[in-house]
Order: sequence, then structure tokens, then C-alpha cells
Amino acid sequence: MTMRNLGLSIYPDHSDFEKNKNYLELGHKYGFKRIFMSMLEVGDSVEAVKNKYRKIIDVGNRLGYQTFLDVSPRIFQKLNISYADLSFFHELHVTGIRLDQAFDGATEAMLSYNKYGLIIELNMSNNVDYLNNIISYQANTPFIYGCHNFYPQVGTALPFDFFVKCSQRFKHFGIHTAAFVASQVGKIGPWNVNDGLPTLEEDRRLPIAVQAKHLFASGLIDDVIIGNAYASEAELAALSQVDRYQLKFKMNFVSAASEIEKKIALETQHFRRGDMNQLVIRSTMPRVTYKSVPNPPHDNQIEYQKGDVLVGNDSFGIYKNELQIVLKPHKEPRKNKIGQLSPEEVFLLDFIKPWSKFKLQI
Repeated sequence: MTMRNLGLSIYPDHSDFEKNKNYLELGHKYGFKRIFMSMLEVGDSVEAVKNKYRKIIDVGNRLGYQTFLDVSPRIFQKLNISYADLSFFHELHVTGIRLDQAFDGATEAMLSYNKYGLIIELNMSNNVDYLNNIISYQANTPFIYGCHNFYPQVGTALPFDFFVKCSQRFKHFGIHTAAFVASQVGKIGPWNVNDGLPTLEEDRRLPIAVQAKHLFASGLIDDVIIGNAYASEAELAALSQVDRYQLKFKMNFVSAASEIEKKIALETQHFRRGDMNQLVIRSTMPRVTYKSVPNPPHDNQIEYQKGDVLVGNDSFGIYKNELQIVLKPHKEPRKNKIGQLSPEEVFLLDFIKPWSKFKLQI
């Protein structure tokens, strides 16, 4: 598995240098590692463009970011850049260029051998044989990355099943991948419509940390990038706390939860039993670790709902102190309800497969 990173986006043609600089410094504080920068809408001369972009890219480089520049054939024409000579981008000091539009496969493959070692990032948001074609031209695959689109117009981003099909094409070849989440406060993007800039439509209005958990949990995305600028410091901080390699669910305890039940929930490295069932997700190690610790029943003649967190009580025999998360409603007085997952995260339970590791937090 490659390292998973967090990224942010800036738009030099629609924003102020000092604000961008401050934003990059804030992102650096929270461990962000890459920059998406759009060059789809430049209107200045070649030298003016080069100076403006290089100035902010150099700030990012000093802070340890990798910058990927989004470009299109129109920009190549407008700035009189040849595909055979990527010196323009080398002189901008970028890490790589993202090709917003496809060429013929042979072109992308040849670009991946550019003498500057620039990474060539491909548009992932199409379920076609595009990547196979490029690979068949003997592309330099360590220098090929993939990055999904974002979608400024509400209702137009990708459905999850289509996103999976597109992404699997890249993961099949071990290509490094990226996708976008939306800040709920950022107002700046490449166009004059900005309803948030996510890759997935179902993520558009979710808290930003939940969006990132969704993308990482898919197992198909290495880097998660905030599409719109400027995210709030609270959003950057929330993203920095997301576990990129296992789901860490936020939960709320009920007032009756005991200290041992809180300890079981928060201090255990949970994993789902391999012999799964459809009723609950079972984390069985706590019943071994805390076998001798008493756990009296709560007043629990209630029906448990999806997302409820349960622990077996003293009347449950060998299953005492086993932790379970409810998948289907049921009643069982031998289990204590100790809390519930945050409502916006319940859908992430679908990603907990047999043997999946997960944690709980408040």
C-alpha cells in the first residue's frame, strides 16, 4: 500500500497570493502534503502566468508540498507549449501535471518519460479502457497517477457504484489515486458555480471528515484533496485526525454506560469476526480481555437500532463484555446499549468486512 496523503486546492487566477500563502501554511500545520492547482482558465501572457504560478508553487515547495497542475489541450495551445517539451512546467517547479482531457494513449505514455521526471496524472472519472490503452503503449507507470474530477454543480457528481468501477481500473495496475472532498465553507473554485467541489455526490453536504473516511474506506483512493478554497481551520484539523488506514467511528455514550463499557469501546483495537453475520458486527476480543470484570445489566427492554453499540452483560455467559455494533434491529436483554454511532457515519458500517479493523472514539 502506498502512503495516503491529504491535499488542498488553490486557484491563483481567482485569489490573492497572500491568502493562498496563509492557507498553505495553515495546511502545513495540519500535515497536508499535496496541492491541486487549476490552470484551466488562465488569461495572461506566458511570462505573467509563469511568474504568478511559480511564486505560489515555490511557497508550497518550501513547506514540503507536492503541486499538481490541472491543464487542458486549450492551455497548451494558448501558452504555445509542446507535448514534446514540458520545460514550461519544469520551470514552474511543479511535481506533476494533471491532464484534464484524454489524448490517444501513445501521447500520455510518451509524456510519462519526460526528462524532468514530472508525474503525469490522468482523469479517473470515466469508466472506459483509457488506462489500458496508455499502459499498452508501455507507459512509465511509476510516473502515472490518477485523480478524479470534482463537480461544482449540485447533483452532478459521481454515484458511488460508478466511482468504484472507474477507480478499480487504476487500482488494478497499482496506480496512485486521488479524489476530492468538499469544504462546507469554501467559496473559491475554477468556475463561477460552486456548490462544493466533491467527487462523490452523496458526500457533498457531509462533514468533511466523514467524506474523507468514505473515500479512504473504499480502499480505492490514496490521496484525499479538498476541492474548494478556503476550508476552515476546523475542517483542516478534522481531516488531520482521520485515520487513513482503518475506520475510526465517532460515537456518543448513553448515560448508563459504565466505565468498563467505555474502556471496552475506546481502548480496544477492534476487528470484525471472520465468520460474519447480518445482525451485528462482533468484536470478540474484549470478552477475553475483560472476562473476569463484572458488567451488570442495564434497564434494557428496548429494540436496538442500526448503529447502536452494545456490550454483553453478566447474564450473557461466555459472551459477557463482547462488543457489538447493530446492523439490523433486534431485542436482546443480555446486551447493554452503551451508545450509538454518529448518525452521519452509520452508512460507513457497510465497509466493515470480515476481519476489518476499526476503532471507536468520542
